[in-house]
Order: sequence, then structure tokens, then C-alpha cells
Amino acid sequence: MQAIILAAGMGRRLGELTGDNTKCMLEVNNVRLIDRTLECLTNYHLSRIVLVIGYKGENVKHYVGNNYKGIDIVYVENPIYDKTNNIYSLYLAKDYLLEEDTILLESDLIYEPAVIERIIENDYPNLALVDKYESWMDGTVVTLNAENKISNFISKRDFNYMDIDKYYKTVNIYKFSKEFSATHYVPFLEAYSLALGNNAYYEQVLRVITLLDDSPLKALPLNGEKWYEIDDIQDLDIASSMFEESDEKRFKAISSRFGGYWRYPHLLDFCYLVNPYFPPQQMIDEIKSSFETLMREYPSGMRVNSLLAGKYFSIKQDYVVVGNGAAELIKAFIERHTSKMGVIYPTFEEYPNRSIKDNIISYLPTNDDMQYDADDIIEYYSDKSIDTLLLINPDNPSGNYTPYNDLLRLIEWTQGRSIQFIVDESFVDFVDVEGEFSLLSNNILERYSNLVVVKSISKSYGVPGFRLGVLASGDTDLIARLKKEVAIWNINSFGEFYMQIYEKYHKDYLHACELFREERKLFWDELQQISYLHVIPSQANYFLCKLTTDKFTSTELAVKLLANFDILIKDCSGKSAFSRGNYIRLAVRDRADNHKLVEALKTYI
Repeated sequence: MQAIILAAGMGRRLGELTGDNTKCMLEVNNVRLIDRTLECLTNYHLSRIVLVIGYKGENVKHYVGNNYKGIDIVYVENPIYDKTNNIYSLYLAKDYLLEEDTILLESDLIYEPAVIERIIENDYPNLALVDKYESWMDGTVVTLNAENKISNFISKRDFNYMDIDKYYKTVNIYKFSKEFSATHYVPFLEAYSLALGNNAYYEQVLRVITLLDDSPLKALPLNGEKWYEIDDIQDLDIASSMFEESDEKRFKAISSRFGGYWRYPHLLDFCYLVNPYFPPQQMIDEIKSSFETLMREYPSGMRVNSLLAGKYFSIKQDYVVVGNGAAELIKAFIERHTSKMGVIYPTFEEYPNRSIKDNIISYLPTNDDMQYDADDIIEYYSDKSIDTLLLINPDNPSGNYTPYNDLLRLIEWTQGRSIQFIVDESFVDFVDVEGEFSLLSNNILERYSNLVVVKSISKSYGVPGFRLGVLASGDTDLIARLKKEVAIWNINSFGEFYMQIYEKYHKDYLHACELFREERKLFWDELQQISYLHVIPSQANYFLCKLTTDKFTSTELAVKLLANFDILIKDCSGKSAFSRGNYIRLAVRDRADNHKLVEALKTYI
């Protein structure tokens, strides 16, 4: 068996990164793509490797040489690489196809060795490696029949996003027997090139072959093995995080992206915090039905959107400002406050990160569960000089909850001392209590002008992609100033439309919160089975857990879960106030996902 690697292209979409070299010479985490490919292939008894080169081909020849770890390297040159596509590159190597069984690869791929092993070790002689279609994929898409034969090649014109669950993407790695090349592929390759020219892709020949009743070509679906195709700098960025040289570096690279995890289709995100039961499908369908209109239309300005936010929370529009997520409003509000601010740690660090470090007067509970109450706060800050006090309620990441009546006591206490009191209640809808729990009411805001309430709509409403948040206060001068400081179009049409239609689905939201509270209890019960975790009670949609073992740290556990199970959790070791032990934070997802996490955690008991 031999391998043929197509490496003649210019890689224009990679810009300056391929200005002096072809794509196969591109480095991913300091290792060239061609080295990764050759290293994988040397694990098998290949007779030779044929490299089809074109653009900057001399660089490849000089770098690789004529032998790689005992395997002969043969070169085929495409002199008109800038006028042809890869069908011509393969046409130039057709004589080699006729001599031996062949593994055919493209040079802009990165993959784990198991990908090559899967196709070489399979006994079937003629295979196209495929993977379930995901949104990041581009290129040839096929459908399969029950016998894994390719039933159709889907053109861009015929691509239907409603059918993507049936689609497979070709990985651009193939295995052809010598007989298949002689009786099928090469004759059709020659005929196709003669009839339609050389400015096409070699997959078009396979498309013709699959139309035959007796086509000997089958598809071989991957089963979770990692691979990526690098066409542009965004692909390079994703591939770099997927194929870091160590599990520790991969964890750091992925967790530092702060989202965008749809590009990692197998990843289970237990780090970021959203409601798994809202919005309902009907609401999603309504938003989908207006997608084109919303994409093409400008959103309203701040006046209209503050009116919508006021309707959303049943407060006056003069009391509320809408943000591109709560983070925009936190930044705008905190950065204009240079005064002393009391912060209860551990906390949502967007607040202290936006403040001047020397202005923070921190309070850290002395117990391992990070629990505190209103009396603890009042006692600690009674002899401190602060102008602002911050309370996350329920707290992030501890899940500690300050009851409504105690909140009112804190508001009274801060008002009596002329302290501005910030309450972030982004997770309050998850609390399992009867009666009042939100401060977003006209009566409260009007009575206490020192009160500022922040709420992220992303968290409890399950729409982080819409980037919505509000800041409310009875201090209308403060609200008016903030409205001037943020952009007039600071939210997009999708976020505005969501707020416009939310009222129709309010009962669905209340039901979703009930389902969530039930799931949180089940998740709590399951987590008690993990002997090395001390799970801290929580009224939010996450659990803070202290590791009670010395066998691994919180960072090491997070790295293990990502490396072995594609599960991402929050390692709290990098957050302030966790010097006393190793802590992790686990989001509450739906039943199936939570159970999968628990089963993964059990493997380390």
C-alpha cells in the first residue's frame, strides 16, 4: 500500500501565512501539517508516499527530502497549480494509482492517529472516510444508505439545512484498491478531465461512480475521532486549540475562549450557566420564522428597547437600561465609580475586574462552604468606609442565597449609611422559595434610590446568544446617564424581537423554572455519590464543589474530564478567594447531560 498526498494548492484564504509556503508547511502548535501526516503514515508498512506539489513545491522537497523514516518519498509536480484544481493534481498521479492500493489524503488536514488507523485497518478495500455534518464544515457533503454506500452527493444548490441530520461530510481521506483505480476511478478521472476540464475537484469523479448500480465504493463514518480541515485563520485557531500538545494546554486554550463552543460539536459545556428548559420549541420556531426580517432590519434605539425591558419586568422604562449582556452595563456602571466598593468573595469577577483594585474592600467567609448571611455582611462592613456594596444573589459561584426580607434589611442599612447597593440577581429565578424574591419592582426601586439591580437575561432565560441584560434603579438620573454612555444600537434585532414576544411565553418560563428545580435536586442526589466531592448547597443553576482528595487538584480534574470525556467544567483555582482548597463549579444541565457528567466523575473514585 502507498499514500498519495495532494499538496499543490496556494492556500490563498490563509493570507500571509501561506505567502512563502504551501498549506502543508503550515505550523499548528509548532508542528507542520506535513510532519503530522507523515508521522501518522509511518506507523504502517507503506511502500512509498507520493507528494503532488505545485505552489512553493521546492520548499516541500527541500524540507521533506526523498525519504522519511525509511519510506521513499516521490514527487509529482503540477506546474499549472494556479489554473487548475485538485482533479488535475490527482490526474498527474494517476499512474501511481494503477500500481498499488492507495491511501489518498489532502494536505490541509489535521487529525489524531486514530483517524488513519480507522480507514487502513478496515478490511473493505474502497472507502471514503466521512463524519456527521457539523456547522463548521465546508466542502463535499453526502448522504448514505443503510449499507453505508454513498447514495447522493449534495451540491451547494441542493443543500437543505432542514436535512442536516442526514448529511455526512467527506473527511478527504480515501482508500482505493488497485483494482478499483484500474476499473473505475482512473478511467472516469480521465474521461471527466477530457470532457469537463481540469478546474474541478476529484470528488466529482466519485460522484459519477456512486451513480453506478454496482459501485464498489463505501463510506466509513468516524465515531468521535478528532479531525479538522484548515482553510483559513479561523480554522487554524480552532485546530490549534483542538490539537494542543498536552491535555493541560488544550484545557487552557479551550476554556479561555469564553464561549463559541458550537465549533466543538462533541463538547459538553458545564462551565457556562443557562436554563436547559427555556425557551420552548414554539418560541424558537417563532424566532426562526422571522429570521430573515430580523437579519435585514435595524433594531430600535434605546428608548424603545428600554420600554420593552420595562414591559418584560413590569417596571417603568425610566428605571431601566438594556445592555448587550449584563457585562456591558457592569462595565459602564463600575468604571465610572472610583469610590470604595465592598465585594463579597468569591464573586462574579467582572465586577472587581472593572474596578480599581485599591478601591475594593473584600469580605471572605471563613467557612469552607463560602456561606454567609445579612448579619455577617453588616457586621463586617459596619466599621469599614465604603461607598458601594456589591451582592450577587444567589452568589456566583457559591450559590449562597440571601432571603428577600434580609435583602430589605441590607437595603435599609446601606441607605442609612448613604451606600449605593448593587444587587445582581441574574440567578434569582432558580431559587426554591415561596413568595417574593426579586427586587425588580417599581415600589422597591422608588423607595430605595440607593439600590441598583442588575440581571442577565442570558442565564435564567437560556438565550446567551442574544446578549441581553438590564440594570434598573429608581435613580432616574443614573439611568439616563447610562443610556447616553452605551451605544444607541447596543442590542441587535434578535434580542429586541425576543423581548417583544416573551410575554406570550411567560407561563412556559415559570414551568421551565419548576423543571429546573426538580433537575437540580436529582443532580444534587447524584453528586452525593462522588466520594471525593463535597457539594455545597445552592439556590442557583450550578453547584460549587470542594475536592476532598489529594490524588488530584481541581485543575487536574478539569483537564481529565476534557481530555477523556469532552466535558468542560469551571476550575475555580484561578479565581480569588480559593486559596484554602480545590474547588470546581458544575452547571446544572438537563437529565441526560448531568447523568453523563456524574458517570464521568465516578471513574476517578
